[in-house]
Order: sequence, then structure tokens, then C-alpha cells
Amino acid sequence: MFAQYKDNPSIIGAASALIAVIFFSVNDMAIKFLSGGYPLHEVILIRSVVAMAVLFIVIFPFNGGLAAARTNRFWLHMLRASFVVFSNITFFLGLSVLPLAEGVALFFVAPIVITVFSVIFLREHVGPHRWLAVVIGLVGVTIMLRPGAETFRLAALFPIASAVGYAAMHMMTRYIGRTESAATMSFYIQVAFIIVASVSGFALGDGRYASDDGAILNFLLRAWVMPDAGDWALLIVTGAVISLGGYFISHAYRVAEAALVAPFEYLALPLAMIWGIVVFGEWPDAVGLTGIALILASGLYLILREAVARRGGIRTGPRGRR
Repeated sequence: MFAQYKDNPSIIGAASALIAVIFFSVNDMAIKFLSGGYPLHEVILIRSVVAMAVLFIVIFPFNGGLAAARTNRFWLHMLRASFVVFSNITFFLGLSVLPLAEGVALFFVAPIVITVFSVIFLREHVGPHRWLAVVIGLVGVTIMLRPGAETFRLAALFPIASAVGYAAMHMMTRYIGRTESAATMSFYIQVAFIIVASVSGFALGDGRYASDDGAILNFLLRAWVMPDAGDWALLIVTGAVISLGGYFISHAYRVAEAALVAPFEYLALPLAMIWGIVVFGEWPDAVGLTGIALILASGLYLILREAVARRGGIRTGPRGRR
């Protein structure tokens, strides 16, 4: 697809990220739309079966055929996939009750999580500029949580948990992406989704644990139902877009620096606001917009400082300090 730009990984990475974000945005909107009538494990299983079919029919033929599924790093793939599964499940549980734009904005605390991870696990030095950005982002999160107000929602913690899983997944992507193709990584993600959704379906699919205590528990535990024709079409769309989106975002982070790719992911915020208004009639209020703006500014600034530090080549520790 990008053969003419094969000598310019920056263009390939940016274009791949842009395509992925559009696909993921459609997926988020569709999952939220479906969350009122189907259990999460049913949606994920159908989506992943469709996604696997797209991999075999559309992606694998251009990536060496079935050989793309072969790997000597199976357990590393499954570890990475477990982060993706955790990130998706927590994110979609949050979206079942949160406005779409706010859920997506809270998910974008991922750069803050990555910064904290770099200090805890990589023993990297983080300068005052980046710590200030972390504080600003946390202020934005606090505003959106609305502590002490009647509108305080524990559901807002789910996208934050999702961001932790997503940050861990991207650390794994940069590690195994040196030897593994985007098609291979996408394949094992769908394998993990199918396993988890199938086991959950057998355990929960009869609705024996279903609860009316809240939309989140209902989305997680309700019984399987046969989708109607219109919802089948939407489920198939989610499978196609998540398969293609997963491939393109993996490819983006394989071929280009994270500092180049990550800002494109923030296009999901305006897309989520558009979907929220058009599909769900969700207009962000002043408090929500303030929190969104602070998280957006914090995340983009952290990415910028990361890029500046890498260009400066500052490395004084075992894994690099900045």
C-alpha cells in the first residue's frame, strides 16, 4: 500500500497511524451503540471472528500468507495480547456509561502512565517540564472525575485502567516489533480475544449472573442474544475495522518513532466528540471540555518533550535518562 514511500518510514508511520485512528474511532462508536443490548463477551467474540477472517483474506496474502502466523516468540505475543485484551475490556466497560468524548479523553492519560512507568521500571530521569505536564494531566483527570459532586462516576476509572494496559502494550510492541511483523502481532491479539471471549461466554453466556445494578455489570454479565440484521451489520463492521486498525497501528509503531506516531492518535478526540454529538446527542459541558483540554495538552507536551530528549541524545543511565 505504501510501496512508493518505503524509503520514508515517517510518512508510512504517520499515514498508518491516521488510518488506524479512523478505524478505531468507528469501532468505539459501534461498541458503545451495541452496549445497551448485548453482553461484552458476545460483541468481542463476533468482532474477533470477523477480524480473524479479515486477517486471513485481506492482510495475510500481502504478508507472506499463513507464514505470517509463525513465530518463535509465542509467549511474548500472548503477553502483549493480554495487555490489549485488558485495555479493551476496561475501556468498553467505561464507554457503556460515559459520554464517548470523555471516555476517549480519559484513555489518553497513556503518555502520563508511560512517563511514570519509565521512572519506576526503567529508572529514567524525568525533568521538571515533564513532571509539570504529568501534574497538568492529572488535574484534567481529577476535573473529569468530579470528586465530591453528584455527577462523580467511578466508571471514569475504567478508561484510566485501559490506558495502563495500552501503555504496557506499546512498550511490548517496540520490543517485539524488531523481529515480528504487524500481521503476526495482529493475529495473536485476535487469538487472545477469541480465547477470552469464548471462555467468558461459556461461563456467563446464559445470564445466570446478570444484574440490574448498573449498566456496566449488565454489559458484562447479561445473557447472549441473537443479533438482529442491523446489529449483525454493525458487528461485522467492528470486526473489519478493528482488524485493519490493529494492523495499521502495529505497523506505524514498528516503522516510525513513537514521538511521530503518538500525536496522530489524539485525532481520536475530535472524532469521538463528533460521533458523540451526531450518534448519541452527547454535548460535552464546560467541566468536561476543561478536563479534555488539560489531558490533551499534557499528553501532547509529554510526547514533544520525549522527541526533544531523543534528538538530544541524552543518555546517562542503563536505559537512558532525560
